[in-house]
Amino acid sequence: MSDDCLFCRMAAGEVPADVVHETDRVLAFRDITPQAPTHVLVIPKDHYATAAALAAADVGLLGEVVAAAHAVAIKEGLVSDGGTEPGYRLVTNTGPQAGQSVHHVHFHVLGGRRMEWPPG
Repeated sequence: MSDDCLFCRMAAGEVPADVVHETDRVLAFRDITPQAPTHVLVIPKDHYATAAALAAADVGLLGEVVAAAHAVAIKEGLVSDGGTEPGYRLVTNTGPQAGQSVHHVHFHVLGGRRMEWPPG
């Protein structure tokens, strides 16, 4: 745990979060500034700054985070169990040029409306 990391403190229960899914190693909670009707962040409880750092250190945990994101999508009604309709967007930003503002890897589960590309 990084003492100055907001997401580490949330994972430790020191900072409140609107939790929607939790396992021993993964936490998912609602974004405080949602960009879609459903906007949930999914994080590993252990601190990794970026997706690249997580992939290099623990590919199994990376898989758990992605599986948790899909479980959130099912729980939130974005897809049927095992299905793909209507769908959701899974996004992670890695590094400052990509817009990463919290340096604890996190995946955004976005859905509940049509997602256009490019965003506009």
